[in-house]
Amino acid sequence: MSDSPSERIKTLGLELPPAPPPAGLYKPILVVDNFLYISGQGPMLPDGNLMKGRAGHDMTLEEAKLGARQVGLTMISTIQTHFGDINRIKRIVKTLGMVNSDPDFGDQPLVINGFSELMADIFGADNGVGVRSAVGMILPGGIPVEVEAMFELH
Repeated sequence: MSDSPSERIKTLGLELPPAPPPAGLYKPILVVDNFLYISGQGPMLPDGNLMKGRAGHDMTLEEAKLGARQVGLTMISTIQTHFGDINRIKRIVKTLGMVNSDPDFGDQPLVINGFSELMADIFGADNGVGVRSAVGMILPGGIPVEVEAMFELH
């Protein structure tokens, strides 16, 4: 793909939600050397509300995966709001995906694929795929998914 991440966002017709305000004492993004770190993001909806639910309880695997995709859209919005030009990102390096799930739900990696597939769509099949962890836990505010990530800059 020769088009830029910002052009791919337009081509894919992605609707970005508003960037969420910090929910505690932290920076939404931090640039250190040639890396952009993004604090944990939840699935912000276009109306500014957060998606709620728990995988294996009141959300199916597919619904939770859509939640992870929505986290990706939220993260792109946060990057554009607090950092600026998304085209300055070379690649995603690391993803930590957290899934609010019942103890017997074991498909956290499949849920986080919703985030990872979006990153591959935006940054390309190579630069949009990095190293990753996907774990189950209780998340604040009843959100189904939270993701934090690290990107390398051009």
